[in-house]
Amino acid sequence: MKKHFLGLCILFMLSVRLFAQQAEGSYFTSFDGVKIYYEVKGSGYPVVLVHGFSGTSQGWKTTPVYGDLLKAGYMVIIIDQRGNGRSDKPHNETAYANDAEAKDIMGLMSFLKVGQYDAVGYSRGSIIVSRLLVLDKHLHKAIMGGMGDAYTNPEWPRRVHAYRALMGDTTLHDVDEMMKYIHSQHFDELALAYQQKYQPSASVKELAAVKAPLLIIRGTEDKEGGSETGLSKLIPGSTVAYVPGNHNTALRSPEFSDVTIKFLKD
Repeated sequence: MKKHFLGLCILFMLSVRLFAQQAEGSYFTSFDGVKIYYEVKGSGYPVVLVHGFSGTSQGWKTTPVYGDLLKAGYMVIIIDQRGNGRSDKPHNETAYANDAEAKDIMGLMSFLKVGQYDAVGYSRGSIIVSRLLVLDKHLHKAIMGGMGDAYTNPEWPRRVHAYRALMGDTTLHDVDEMMKYIHSQHFDELALAYQQKYQPSASVKELAAVKAPLLIIRGTEDKEGGSETGLSKLIPGSTVAYVPGNHNTALRSPEFSDVTIKFLKD
């Protein structure tokens, strides 16, 4: 619990506006008026990287996979999910409900005039990617890193405890380290609480209907988020790969980048 929180085919031409924005970030206005910060770099096939809980787009730049995707010729798209980083942090709790974060990504792809794309998520970002697998026919391939089958339970204790602690419950000491970190970073705790309250799950029926190829990547020392093999059994055709590291370090391993690029290229 502690480690988890300390610690995803295009149109022939993209618009001139898109290429002009590659040097620095920009904003797009999502379906409900929330402004979402994003960055685009490269000009090849698009890959969206989806960060985890209390993270930002910039965290991807500290991982090998970000630079390696660019070297491999991909267009890399990173976003700050609503409630995080430079994106809006609404204090209306319904702003985080009904797959809002997945809808943000789908809306951004439409805004950028991207057809098919791939997505890589890590930790909570993998949960959002799983919703894209269910909701978006334009998602071609997906990678879920650092996540097992625990999130498929709508009453996942970790999610419930995180929400309660962020709303002021001091009795849940299994999240003390999480709260200490969040306090130290001066994050918007109400926005984070609503993210946890409305964090999506996925039903067995929904996952059984997934058609897009999926790779689940797990650190060999990662004990967070339930069973990766259990999750794979729920999603037809999915595969599991293991890389060195725990929940905090696996994403930063060269091996994570290697298996990601191999899967996307195959």
